[in-house]
Amino acid sequence: HALMGPNGSGKSTLANVIMGNPKYKITKGDILFEGKSIINLNVSERAKLGIFLSFQYPQEVEGVTIRNFLRTSYNSLKEEKLSVLDFKILMDEKSKLLNLEENFSERYLNKGFSGGEKKKSEMLQLSIINPKLAILDETDSGLDIDALRTVADSINKLKKENPEMTVIIITHYKRILEFIKPDKLSIMIKGKIALEGIILLKKLKFFLIWKGSNGRRINSG
Repeated sequence: HALMGPNGSGKSTLANVIMGNPKYKITKGDILFEGKSIINLNVSERAKLGIFLSFQYPQEVEGVTIRNFLRTSYNSLKEEKLSVLDFKILMDEKSKLLNLEENFSERYLNKGFSGGEKKKSEMLQLSIINPKLAILDETDSGLDIDALRTVADSINKLKKENPEMTVIIITHYKRILEFIKPDKLSIMIKGKIALEGIILLKKLKFFLIWKGSNGRRINSG
């Protein structure tokens, strides 16, 4: 599912509210996940239910390797804890799936990383945690075409490996959608979903097919 809209339209706010960011206060309404209200759950509790939110601007953490960070995260979220050896096997398997360098997970978390490397780290986190719902907020921001292609390829691989996982890609560019084919597209404007439609990809040109309130279909490219 792709969520698009101009800057300031409320896309990131929606993502943070779903994740339970305490900076945001819900004044009315509810949030249902798998049919149950999660409005009173904190961030950790929502994460344990299987909700994952990527960061637009991941922080550098010197002295903590990606491997150690992810093992701690995994064991805090999953009922079945993994030993150091078992986690290494899992890490090596996912690193191979994502075509990561052999020692990538031994680097300090995001320390000195380029934009593309931060996204690789993010994709590795996603593959290890294996959530039910993954919200990727501006995951294509600041990436050149090669890095964008790598990230899109990783998302496609992870989705293929786990078709039950729901992925919401938040962006205000359509270029990442040249490499990922979402099942649905929503457009947010001024805090509300203004349009929803199907994306048809043909020769890298997009045609959005909208179903109007009167039932007619309006093509726009």
